[in-house]
Amino acid sequence: MSFSTLGLSEKVLAAVETSGYTEPTAIQAAAIPYVLERRDVLGIAQTGTGKTASFTLPMITLLEKGRARARMPRTLILEPTRELAAQVEDNFNRYGANHKLNVALLIGGVSFAEQDRKLERGADVLIATPGRLLDHFERGKLLLQGVEILVIDEADRMLDMGFIPDIERICKLIPFTRQTLFFSATMPTEIQRLTDTFLQNPAQIEVAKNSVTADTVTQRIAASDSEDYDKRAKLRELIEGAEDLQNAIVFCNRKRDVATLLRSLIRHEFSVGGLHGDMDQRSRMTMLDNFKKGTIKVLVASDVAARGLDIPSVSHVFNFDLPIHSEDYVHRIGRTGRAGREGTAISIVTGKDEKALKAINETIGKELEWIGEPMDFTAAAEERKSRRRTARNDKSKARPRKVKAEPQETPEIQAVAVEVVPAGLEEQPTVSAAVEPQRIAEPQSPVRPRGGRRVAVQKDEAIFRNASHIPAFLLRGTRPKVQSR
Repeated sequence: MSFSTLGLSEKVLAAVETSGYTEPTAIQAAAIPYVLERRDVLGIAQTGTGKTASFTLPMITLLEKGRARARMPRTLILEPTRELAAQVEDNFNRYGANHKLNVALLIGGVSFAEQDRKLERGADVLIATPGRLLDHFERGKLLLQGVEILVIDEADRMLDMGFIPDIERICKLIPFTRQTLFFSATMPTEIQRLTDTFLQNPAQIEVAKNSVTADTVTQRIAASDSEDYDKRAKLRELIEGAEDLQNAIVFCNRKRDVATLLRSLIRHEFSVGGLHGDMDQRSRMTMLDNFKKGTIKVLVASDVAARGLDIPSVSHVFNFDLPIHSEDYVHRIGRTGRAGREGTAISIVTGKDEKALKAINETIGKELEWIGEPMDFTAAAEERKSRRRTARNDKSKARPRKVKAEPQETPEIQAVAVEVVPAGLEEQPTVSAAVEPQRIAEPQSPVRPRGGRRVAVQKDEAIFRNASHIPAFLLRGTRPKVQSR
């Protein structure tokens, strides 16, 4: 089958031929005719199968008629990351070389002013991340009433990144009569609910089972101690011993691990760069461009580079950390072995990764091959318990012991009889009474806050509770009333 049989326009076919493509992939051959028929499409295909071209090529054909108006884009493509959005823009520029289409890219990390100018000029194709799109909409710089085609790409990644509420809000802002194209590598339950809500009688295309890895990728695993410096040493050993390594992507689970591993590889004189979500957009694009050009040989990245990045010549992928979700393993190793090329994926496994490795094996439907001796997870678990016990014992030894305070003897209390003369009643006989006992050589009572005020606290409160004395103020007589004349 050739592209000429799919119904694409002559201009699009010329651009495809210039790009060097002759035969469509399975997802392209199945999806393009339905898109040209203006039907909703639900496409499920593993990463690296050409999903992007399956909607860009027919969209360019459909956009040959019509004209965009200011702030009212004709089509909208939602992407989970900035890199994917920029990559889709490159596809439109490549395949739309024979057309005069205005393509606008709305992503974070870029000035609003430049993006506003593109929207004012009128956008035939609007490519955006959900957050930046809603920012422009709330500022009144964007109107969505004219959207004819909506594309939601990498929907499962949208779910992982928490964009589903934003997607639902955007879908409600777009006309109901739109055409919706929905593409994903996997189909979780939440994604299925979303498709049932916003797609109308879609043509469902599934060219591969969920989470199936490409046959062109050789997958292996290597055992390592759980200590970070042991894992870093193991990674360096694997990189140096890899056969036919042209370049490689090393995946870590956390951003701080990316920075730590990057410093380690630089210290050991590797040609290396880093990529993670906290980097500004200019640095991220520059790093990706350097990796594509071969300026750097090893790219240490978080999962921001795991989805959809089209770098066909990646020869190796290393998982410094096994991914938290087994589906992410499929996307990570999908960065190699693309477009029919051979690739190698090697993952480092520690004693803590037994459950993660089991989930990956179940997801891909096969057991991964070990490099060298396999990991003894039982022995590794016992070793971790032993280390924890040793650490607790060392900590308890270092902690100072609490010495029990000796009980202090209560000082003797003497009751002193004093003569009390009530004020204003000097003519009355005096009354002798035992008043409040006085503590001999007792320091001044401490003061503590109570109800916002400082109140004196008596240390011998127990003595007052036995009712063996009469407070002095109760012995005072009443003052006679003075009659006014």
